[in-house]
Amino acid sequence: MIIFGTKGYLHQLAILTLLCSQCGNPSAHTLRKRVTKFTLFFVPLFPVSTKYATQCTFCGAEAKVTAEQAEQLQAQAAGGPGGGQAYGQSPQQYQQPYQQ
Repeated sequence: MIIFGTKGYLHQLAILTLLCSQCGNPSAHTLRKRVTKFTLFFVPLFPVSTKYATQCTFCGAEAKVTAEQAEQLQAQAAGGPGGGQAYGQSPQQYQQPYQQ
């Protein structure tokens, strides 16, 4: 008996501040990569498909993007304008631990 199938993996690549095409708000959007892999005896062997999408955290609208657009958005989050930080926040606010 041979057991085979597919399994999906979801990777969050970046969080960007973008203008939502659905609700029109400048809000955080998550850039996600969904990879479907072929499995044999529950061991993932090779990817069958790869898809990219952004999702608005304000209204939940999801938009598909191409691999090239995903690379550009990732580069923007890494060092471009805004640096991938939350809207109106400075980088020092993320590095401070919570104290009572």
